[in-house]
Amino acid sequence: MGQVEATTERIVTGKPEDVFDALADYRETRPRLLPQQFSEYEVREGGDGEGTVVHWKLQATSKRVRDCLLEVSEPSDGQLVEKDRNSSMVTTWTVTPSGEGKSRVVVTSTWTGASGIGGFFERTFAPKGLARIYDELLAKLAAETAQTAQ
Repeated sequence: MGQVEATTERIVTGKPEDVFDALADYRETRPRLLPQQFSEYEVREGGDGEGTVVHWKLQATSKRVRDCLLEVSEPSDGQLVEKDRNSSMVTTWTVTPSGEGKSRVVVTSTWTGASGIGGFFERTFAPKGLARIYDELLAKLAAETAQTAQ
């Protein structure tokens, strides 16, 4: 078993604090950003950053559905961490300045992968698939923050 990591990033229009607030808004904004691979979305506690508990199902492939129950923390400024209570998956969102009126958003998910041949395929293909899903989410975030920045 080895550590598997998927990272995606995008420069979006909007001040870092506004972009971060959009990502941390699990009640209103986040559901609008989720691509079709997410289902059964439900905020169970909180709803705004630190202390939020949120549930969703993530269909990474036609055969692989992850039932996620995430605890959200904010360990430092501009950073959201979602720890899945149902697995070893941890997703970290980092928002930093990137020039005038723009922000760099990096999302990284890590988890303990399977062993053997299944683990080989997971380490080979899962990061690319998850990166595509998060790239779609970041595109929706970019559209959302560009709209509110005007």
